[in-house]
Amino acid sequence: MPIVVEHLTYTYGQGTPFEVRALDDINLHIGDKEFLGIIGQTGSGKSTLIQHLNGLIKATEGRVLVNGIDLTDKSANLRIVRQSVGLVFQYPEHQLFEETIYKDVAFGPKNLGLPDEKVKERVHEALELVGLDANTMVDRSPFELSGGQMRRVAIAGVLAMQPQILILDEPTAGLDPRGRDEILDQLVSLHERKSMTVVLVSHSMEEIARVATRLIVMHDGKIIVQGSPREVFTDAQRLRSIGLGVPQVAELMQALQQRGYQVPPVALTVGEARQAILGLSAKGAGGR
Repeated sequence: MPIVVEHLTYTYGQGTPFEVRALDDINLHIGDKEFLGIIGQTGSGKSTLIQHLNGLIKATEGRVLVNGIDLTDKSANLRIVRQSVGLVFQYPEHQLFEETIYKDVAFGPKNLGLPDEKVKERVHEALELVGLDANTMVDRSPFELSGGQMRRVAIAGVLAMQPQILILDEPTAGLDPRGRDEILDQLVSLHERKSMTVVLVSHSMEEIARVATRLIVMHDGKIIVQGSPREVFTDAQRLRSIGLGVPQVAELMQALQQRGYQVPPVALTVGEARQAILGLSAKGAGGR
């Protein structure tokens, strides 16, 4: 089990008048090669949780284990943990700073003390993994690229460290539809090609339904629901009660059901919804 979270509690400003409990008794297992989605309103604790998963934040109570290493243990080697757990923050392109794409992606591997040839291999592989042609891109400035390309370069910089687990906080935020689709497609490809464990935080129900194999829903620092996307989005009423929605295609299925049509309670993609509606047509206008 790559990540085990046991009774994790975290309090900002502990012992001060501004004390806020951001996480409250979180228990979570993230399996090997899993694609986990995390959803919740702003302030629900999503970003605080993922920063515990590579030791950026230390638990107030409870513990976090990554590949058996207890991150709350003072003797834990966090350098090793952070090589195996790559964390991509919101708007990672804001952290690009080198004059060429090559230098930016190579920054992490160089700091590991790898020889130049090995660094070059990692840079080229990481760029290819995010769908960029290394041969034509390495000498370009990252600041000449589109927003989506810049973000992929930033993600490549994390992948060049060859993490076993990749955690991303709202990786499609602020991108146009094409840029969002490109990022999501690359994440699915990474998960499949590299057998990588992926943890994705997102506000978009459509995105999370499209890519995740399991979801957790956070509210007021707690995990209140978890299961497959289909299971989670079936309980639309509960999600709406905490200010979340469901994918539009799921809303469509539920609206059709309320009108008496015999369709699945949840569709996760446009393709699924289309197939269900075509099935109604094949049965005739009755289909109820």
